[in-house]
Amino acid sequence: MSVAAIRRREVGAPDVAARVERAWAVLADVLDPELPVVSIRDLGIVRDVHADGDRLVVVLTPTYSGCPATEWIERSVRDALDAEGLAPSGVEWQRAPAWTTDWISAEGRRLLREHGIAPPGPAAAPTGAPLRFVPAAARRAPAVQCPRCASLDTACLSTFGSTACKALYRCNACGEPFEFVKPI
Repeated sequence: MSVAAIRRREVGAPDVAARVERAWAVLADVLDPELPVVSIRDLGIVRDVHADGDRLVVVLTPTYSGCPATEWIERSVRDALDAEGLAPSGVEWQRAPAWTTDWISAEGRRLLREHGIAPPGPAAAPTGAPLRFVPAAARRAPAVQCPRCASLDTACLSTFGSTACKALYRCNACGEPFEFVKPI
């Protein structure tokens, strides 16, 4: 018998596994306060859910270290789990590795686009790619696709949108303004 199987048996595997599975499902309905069209799970900030004795622990990684929404998110997670009868519960914040927009799920990207917010492209360099320093004047931002008409003929109006993690763009093709989640 494996060590994992022994541990599951010791802590009452069916109950623990069912509570953890249910918690994951509940977290799919907890919306991010700054991007309220996507859940914290689809945003990729939920890193793990596990049992610690009779307590469920949700491990979260903030989108950035100064994110003002962390307290709200923690309270929302606890409230959602309590409402489903999954208490006692707790939240642990894990800051390393740092969150990246690459963790946003395909469903999260679809929802952002569907609600007029341009999702970010890949943030990470391909594995094995060398790190290069490029002077600011030589850098070119990748084209941002309009979430409404899919045109790449867009212009950045402001590097900061309604939150620090978004920029404000305008589509030159359809004329509509939209927000863009910056890749980090």
